[in-house]
Amino acid sequence: MRFTHEKIETQLPWLVILVILVISVGGLVEIVPLFFQESTTSPLPGMKPYTALQLEGRDIYIREGCVGCHSQMIRPFRAETERYGHYSVAAESVWDHPFLWGSKRTGPDLARVGERYSDDWHKAHLNNPRDVVPESNMPGYPFLSEATLDGVITPSKMRALRQVGVPYNEEDIAGATAAVAGKTEQEALIAYLQGLGLGLKGVN
Repeated sequence: MRFTHEKIETQLPWLVILVILVISVGGLVEIVPLFFQESTTSPLPGMKPYTALQLEGRDIYIREGCVGCHSQMIRPFRAETERYGHYSVAAESVWDHPFLWGSKRTGPDLARVGERYSDDWHKAHLNNPRDVVPESNMPGYPFLSEATLDGVITPSKMRALRQVGVPYNEEDIAGATAAVAGKTEQEALIAYLQGLGLGLKGVN
């Protein structure tokens, strides 16, 4: 047995193959069951997919790299739940493509930011964060209030998401362009932020 073990360690190709095999099996054992658990594959009761405007806001959030400084995943630790609210659950993210859990917090976690502040607060914060949070090192995004959306490709985005399980119906898709056209990018981003974490609102 010792000879076999030493032989594997000294034969690089065999070592690489066996390490990959072990990691693959371990990964499958951990990941595959999640695809069959209702708690990870079903949305929260009453949860609705993003509106057309929220969907555009989410894309702006991604485009501007907000996920690089803000996580959307509250871990089940007292220090986290006392500050941010109920810990994140998988059911909240079943329709997120891609998910935006993040891993870095230069700024606070945003998983429960929905309806915590007014729209006017968010406008001021996006235009110049230091007007409402003096110690903030977040850059300002005043240009978002000047850029407007036309909503031309919003229906296509919704159709694509429907292909991967997001329950948009034809009525949602047909009205998407009208719901978005003329809105500013700032309005869209605020709409997205105001919808975050409402599925578990009031749960302690």
